Amino acid sequence: MSDEERNEIRWNIHETHPDLVQPLRDKLAEVADPEIGLNVIQLGLIRRVEAEGENFKMYVILTTPFCPYGPAMIDAIQKKAQEALNKTVVIELGMEPWDFSLMEDPGAMDWGMYM
Repeated sequence: MSDEERNEIRWNIHETHPDLVQPLRDKLAEVADPEIGLNVIQLGLIRRVEAEGENFKMYVILTTPFCPYGPAMIDAIQKKAQEALNKTVVIELGMEPWDFSLMEDPGAMDWGMYM
């Protein structure tokens, strides 16, 4: 998929810590939604990442408000982010609804479940 077709989310750290963006994306891509089978980067669930002093804060949403895997995914996101950034990461859980337009890689839905 070309960069023009991707809906890459730009976080605050793209400006403040550009060297950390790719390692963070790579680690977070290891966290998949077990029901959908796509990772949190593809789904666009990581909405903001910003430095707060020596640590980082991430704003995360889930695909459904009462996702049964939500607590485990939030824990995995935090652990992978801390591995990538080598800093404390605080997760803020957003409550706004997720939809397909938030996906970074809309082509990932080509597997046919949603039409």
